[in-house]
Amino acid sequence: MDFTATATPWSTAALTHVTARSSGPPLDPDLRITLNFHPDRRSAGLSVLRSLAHDGAYHSQWVTGTSNGGLTAHRGGDRWRWESRIFGGAYDTAPATERPVYGALDVRRRSVGAAPRFGSSHFRLKGAVLARASFCYPDSAAEPVDFGVAGRMALVALAEADERDALNDYIEAHVHGGVELARDVEALVLDASYRGTQVEAEARLLPCPVEWHPGYRITVAALRRHAHYRGAEYAELGARIAEGGVVDPRIIGDAARSGRYALQDLKMVWHTLARFGSPEGAGAGEGEEGAPEGIASIST
Repeated sequence: MDFTATATPWSTAALTHVTARSSGPPLDPDLRITLNFHPDRRSAGLSVLRSLAHDGAYHSQWVTGTSNGGLTAHRGGDRWRWESRIFGGAYDTAPATERPVYGALDVRRRSVGAAPRFGSSHFRLKGAVLARASFCYPDSAAEPVDFGVAGRMALVALAEADERDALNDYIEAHVHGGVELARDVEALVLDASYRGTQVEAEARLLPCPVEWHPGYRITVAALRRHAHYRGAEYAELGARIAEGGVVDPRIIGDAARSGRYALQDLKMVWHTLARFGSPEGAGAGEGEEGAPEGIASIST
């Protein structure tokens, strides 16, 4: 889809500004942007997936008031300041619904998506979305000075030459002009722990194919072995919520909805699982907890 089909005065100004600051060769058109998220969380009283099915669109935290990172999308907040800087003030007076949606460029072609820090599952966007996306490295919270667009993309080489923790190893993407599920999503890729659950049932209400990756999984013993990563208290929290000595995304989601645990504390458990319990060994550490790379199966 041509960017002009979804362009607004705000998005056009933002992309023009970023393009002028970008350099490098064109982006590989086979790469994809992914939007990582936790599919079993709740937003405005509804599950995330039911909310998505109702709206038919994936919204930014400016609209939802929720985030898997920092919630600073308000005038004068960090997100407002970062966007003003990156996009040259293009969105300073824009309605919340017109602001960009955040994801990451999947340069490493991972089955779990480009930025699992923000969730076990992800939407994989169609290639046409690349034409209306901008990129930065590192992410916007780090005050980046390196930017890219589809036609000028030096960031891939920059990221590949860098050595960062696995959870920070992504090129941030900003999708301008909105993300409509029927129009823009190639597939919803779910963690295997959600098979046969309400998450799967709700996912099938969406107007896009459902795929699966092999699933994150970590033992309590491994959580404790890597307690240094986010802190011993979070390793012990993982041990308390574990089932059969194992933690996976479904178990963390159940704990989050129970209301018995602080969501920020559960996020630290997730970070440890994501870092050391990857299904494809991406950032798994010490060769443990990994599984073969790739999409486990595809269903429509």
